Amino acid sequence: MNAIRPVLALAAKELRVATVSPILYVVGGVFLAIVGLFFSQIVTIASLQSVQMLRFQGALPQLNLTALVFQPIFRNIHVILLLVIPLLTMRLLSEERKQKTVELLMTSPVTVAQVVAGKYLAALVLYTGLLALTLYMPLLLQFWGAVDWPTVLSGYLGLFLVGAVYLALGLLASSLTENQISAGVVSLGMILGLWMIGWAAITTEGNQIQPVLEHLSINQHFDNFIKGLVSSPSVVYTISLTGLGLFLTHRALDSGRWRNAG
Repeated sequence: MNAIRPVLALAAKELRVATVSPILYVVGGVFLAIVGLFFSQIVTIASLQSVQMLRFQGALPQLNLTALVFQPIFRNIHVILLLVIPLLTMRLLSEERKQKTVELLMTSPVTVAQVVAGKYLAALVLYTGLLALTLYMPLLLQFWGAVDWPTVLSGYLGLFLVGAVYLALGLLASSLTENQISAGVVSLGMILGLWMIGWAAITTEGNQIQPVLEHLSINQHFDNFIKGLVSSPSVVYTISLTGLGLFLTHRALDSGRWRNAG
């Protein structure tokens, strides 16, 4: 319990700083506006498709709202995360480096692991809050038709887990530089690197390496979640990547502490 208190205290401090910063509200507002725009357009397209099917079939079709609406929405949110996550994480440790307060953290009665955990927990809470604000979409559509809630919740679980991976990579990028812009660019590059593995899997179709690339592709695992397939390999994959990102962040901070000590 004593080891958890510093983590929670550091996370609470980060959340207080974030909630008084206009950046959070700008990022959150833009994120919700873009998601809402996509949602309205996709629902409009689904409505037009149902009207066309009614016209040709003469009966109201049984629409799969999850396939027609939520799979495209989740994919669009996944793309938006490419910009949102670097903005959420770029200042977490780079600002500490710039203000020369990272040395105070390293010499305070908290361990490097607690610093990493506290910073990461704060970012994860903010990200979870953004996702929670989009729950109005399935709630609204529940009045329009039957929503396949297990599949929708599986999609949200996928967004949470891939977001957790991206946050860990963003924190790692932020630990490597004192420039926030550089941290954001490096974070974006790391995330795109994971995407490129999936693109490489497509181009190596029929090759023996394709199954390996598909397993390493974060897009492949995310597609499983939005289709309602919560598999152990996908969960283990995302948790392992998150752990790797946090471990490398710990190593980056720890090596910096020893260089400063020397």
